[in-house]
Amino acid sequence: MESYEDDQKQQALEHKYDCLLFDIDDTLYPQGSGLSVHVTQNIQEYMIKKLGIEESKAPELCVSLYKYYGTTMAGLRAIGHKFDYDDFHSFVHGRLPYQMLKPDPVLRNILLNVPVRKVVFTNADKAHASRVLSRLGLEDCFERIICFETLNDVANKGNDPVDGDDQEFFDIDEYTTCPDADLVLPRTPVVCKPFEEAFEQVFKIASINPRKTLFFDDSIRNLQTGKGLGLHTVWVGSSHRIEGVDCALESLHNIKEALPELWEANDKSEGIKYSKKVAIETPVEA
Repeated sequence: MESYEDDQKQQALEHKYDCLLFDIDDTLYPQGSGLSVHVTQNIQEYMIKKLGIEESKAPELCVSLYKYYGTTMAGLRAIGHKFDYDDFHSFVHGRLPYQMLKPDPVLRNILLNVPVRKVVFTNADKAHASRVLSRLGLEDCFERIICFETLNDVANKGNDPVDGDDQEFFDIDEYTTCPDADLVLPRTPVVCKPFEEAFEQVFKIASINPRKTLFFDDSIRNLQTGKGLGLHTVWVGSSHRIEGVDCALESLHNIKEALPELWEANDKSEGIKYSKKVAIETPVEA
């Protein structure tokens, strides 16, 4: 039975936040896991083998596209490459050594015991999101997973094969060299962080009030966009707070530093006694 103290803790937290919004990669698990290194390697290999990009140019191009578009996939589509999204995700994520990730019972206990809604917001595809959450033992800790398929109409947004010699490509190298020239970065058809459109869709899809939501991510750009739209923000993976970020945590295991209201009623720091388990919801495609 829920005690009076439990009820007070819940009310204190809900007074400020009614939703926690989480990125997945390098947020729910530490960057030191090494999985992101394999993701980068697979992306560059896809660029070389599937799109015919010169091996010597792939690493620098990958960095530039991520810088301007948030994901390399979004950047590749913006500059003119056409490819099947499922093929890209299968090549990049389908071959990852997920065994590198281990169950995290500490984080699981924290998530299941924080008495507000919890939603995942990732640029990755739903298969990758499901595999990661399963490996971490967190598959039933979230109300909803908002992923690539949720935000992108894969049936109508460029999910097509390469057209070969008929393609015209934007010269991202020229733009990088002379950013003040008359060149204008082309828009990407991919909806993803850090663009405002992605956040606004998430708010609508999940009925999120950004001013009562705490957003956890390892990307400064994503956090700054979220902050500009009213989200309270937590940089995961560092203890160094910077402009545009409300709080910084080395790990989500230190989440009480971002949610002090939940612990203020318990000076003995005996942990959270209130528990409300929320069933996971299958991603809804746009």
